[in-house]
Amino acid sequence: MELRLPTIEQLRTVYDRDMCEAFPAAELKPLSDIERMWQEGWYTPWCLFDGDNIVGECFLWRGHSGWALLDYLCTSARYRNGGLGAVMLSKLAETEPDTVIFGEAEAPVHAPDPAMAERRLAFYARNGLRLADYDTEMFGVHYKTLYLAKGEVDFRQLMEEHRFVYENTFSADKFHKYVRIPFDSTMKPGAKVSWQQ
Repeated sequence: MELRLPTIEQLRTVYDRDMCEAFPAAELKPLSDIERMWQEGWYTPWCLFDGDNIVGECFLWRGHSGWALLDYLCTSARYRNGGLGAVMLSKLAETEPDTVIFGEAEAPVHAPDPAMAERRLAFYARNGLRLADYDTEMFGVHYKTLYLAKGEVDFRQLMEEHRFVYENTFSADKFHKYVRIPFDSTMKPGAKVSWQQ
């Protein structure tokens, strides 16, 4: 298996086949935004190929050089529960050795399915991701912050880079209304809204 970039046609296929099936519409970027961000250099839609077949996706949303948000991690429905998520994270670390990859996983305390949120966090921990010392809230969803890096990471810098990804993409009004980095865990998240709002 190999992690590599798809063609535009392959990206459109996996978006419709895998992403639309795996993620709620409110959490899924429009394909046109992904294509535009890729063209502009802010997005890398890595795909896991088994021969000519794409069996999974791990899309990175780029910030400053050396920093990227793991925007989506998805295994094609017919290949789920076969360890491909772990394979993708391992190959992603090999492919992006000088990149601090950070991500968000729903915090169990406010998740609709706390047990599923705990399993997701445990999956990431088994695969080398560590918890940062701050949480986030995006569009009404409370997240734990995770990161994958070769060495230690300065959490203040991580938080700045995390904020930059969203500030660089959203209008100031949208950012201040729907993004909280860090999230004050003594508060409740706001109402859930689509990130396209």
